[in-house]
Amino acid sequence: MATDIQQIPLKTIGGADATLGDYAGKVLLAVNVASKCGLTPQYTALEALYGRYKDKGFAVLGFPANNFGAQEPGTESEIQEFCTTNYGVDFPMFAKISVKGDDQHPLYAKLVAAQPDKTFKDGSFKEKLAGYGIVPEKDTDVLWNFEKFLIAKDGTVAGRFAPDIAPDDPIITNAIEAELAK
Repeated sequence: MATDIQQIPLKTIGGADATLGDYAGKVLLAVNVASKCGLTPQYTALEALYGRYKDKGFAVLGFPANNFGAQEPGTESEIQEFCTTNYGVDFPMFAKISVKGDDQHPLYAKLVAAQPDKTFKDGSFKEKLAGYGIVPEKDTDVLWNFEKFLIAKDGTVAGRFAPDIAPDDPIITNAIEAELAK
């Protein structure tokens, strides 16, 4: 039976209807992405991660969001072209959504509710944002672009990782491998 998260209506970056249920039985890494962020080079590691594990039942899912510093201003077609041309992105991408605030997409509301705490490599990224006067309204809010949610094969949220933890960091790869082994 599909979980609540798997039933939430989504749109692919190409405009097709989708849900996370389309990926039932796979381990997923949902990432809010942005094209004009200092963390944008993480696309390279996300694509490599996808290539490394996709044949083992894993997918990276990219969710463009313009919530942080207007760093994803483009249209879906501009975002898709940017990701393909600059980073060779082949993992599934979705239509631009909001990941926090009053217009937060239902998927992200459920992801945050299911996993309110983030794993930090250290506190430096949160402190760095605070140094710029950027403090989340709530500790559970998505902190910045490239925050990552690990979703287990059964559709439950198995982990949440701060934006500055690179996709190929052992903190994330070990969590992915543990979920794939279940």
